[in-house]
Amino acid sequence: MIISRKSISRRAMLRGAGAALALPTLDAMTPALSAPAPRPMRLGFMETPNGVWMDHWTPKTEGAGFELTPTLEPLANVRDQMLVLSGLDQHQAAALGFEIGGDHPRACAAWLTGAHCKMTSGADLRAGISVDQVAAREFGKYTQVASLELGLDPPDVVGACESAYSCAYYNTVSWRNETTPLPMENRPRAVFERLFGAGGTDMKARLALRRESQSILDAVTDDVNRLRGKLGGADRGKIDQYLDAVRDVERRIQLAETQDDRELPNLQGPAGAPAAFSQYYKLMTDLIVLSWQTDMSRVGTFQVGHEMGGRSYPEVGFGDAHHSVTHHQGDPVKIEKVKQIDRFLTGLLAYHIEKLRATPDGDGTLLDNSMTLYGGSISDGNLHLYTNLPALVFGGANAGIKGGQHVRYARGTPMNNLFLTLLDKAGVPRVDKLGDSNGRLALPTV
Repeated sequence: MIISRKSISRRAMLRGAGAALALPTLDAMTPALSAPAPRPMRLGFMETPNGVWMDHWTPKTEGAGFELTPTLEPLANVRDQMLVLSGLDQHQAAALGFEIGGDHPRACAAWLTGAHCKMTSGADLRAGISVDQVAAREFGKYTQVASLELGLDPPDVVGACESAYSCAYYNTVSWRNETTPLPMENRPRAVFERLFGAGGTDMKARLALRRESQSILDAVTDDVNRLRGKLGGADRGKIDQYLDAVRDVERRIQLAETQDDRELPNLQGPAGAPAAFSQYYKLMTDLIVLSWQTDMSRVGTFQVGHEMGGRSYPEVGFGDAHHSVTHHQGDPVKIEKVKQIDRFLTGLLAYHIEKLRATPDGDGTLLDNSMTLYGGSISDGNLHLYTNLPALVFGGANAGIKGGQHVRYARGTPMNNLFLTLLDKAGVPRVDKLGDSNGRLALPTV
């Protein structure tokens, strides 16, 4: 028997009026009678600032039977694909004998690098390559965008921010190499256009669409209709879900851009970001989901906020700045506020992880085919500790990771040992050393 059905290219795009839109993975992209191609593994790194209240973070027992702590309770629906990791340190964040202050910038610089940053307020910055960029060097060979570096605070703070440490150390957790920190993009429109306006899109046509408040989806309607007529029911469902997600992101960006300045008195980012922090967070993480769904990128780094930043979270019910309440000095009122902020942020994290789980990807989901680290570069924000850092790993089922467990490692275990293991499981060619790593980390496997 000869089957002559032609498959759709995995690089197929929807095009129209100068706009281009990548497609998600469809069954029709697999030639008839051939085995489905394995889906790529993606890597995500999400940093929360200023430490957490560890007593409400760390489960009391190890293994699969641990009870969710108050801070982790919002993640109950995804606990089966979550690892809680305790005992991991970033030793290179600690001060050397001659260094004064600088706890927060050193923590930022060390979190994904395992490198000790140079104390400078000038342009002679130095740290080390970060794990996300090690992955991006490999994955960027196969995707249009090597990596996304996103944040919710403006990346343009300059000068010295703490002691003699440059503000550049606060502005990012991602380093291309020892001397090149990567800015975290906080403008949703810029991220959207980087994903869906690059790769040959005519700039004048795209700007015309934006001036006319037209959707990219409106521009490719004819192409969408032709494609749907060639697809089976399962693929039509995937296309519809994906296009709904794109339109929703577009709608939210356009809504944010129409808001008057008077409606945004507390907004720290530029125009185009939603006024409510929770909506801003969700919009930016949805862009990571879209980049992975279309295989436009396989690496996403997300900085929830700057260390020592002045951001507050009115949605929690009070206006105190996050950093200020972490320096509680034992004040029970401030400690309670820290706990509320921690839980608020893990609730937003749950939204992102559940979105990954709800997004089909080949025979599984994006959560199955990704590994996301969520944690902080400081554990105790009051004492500025870099030991026993908060760390959660989500997903990775198709890389053999067995979730639903709390694993405690020996004191002094470098965080970078975890990074080497994640790179291995993601299919990055073997990396023997990263920062202060001294081996691999054993993770629960199926």
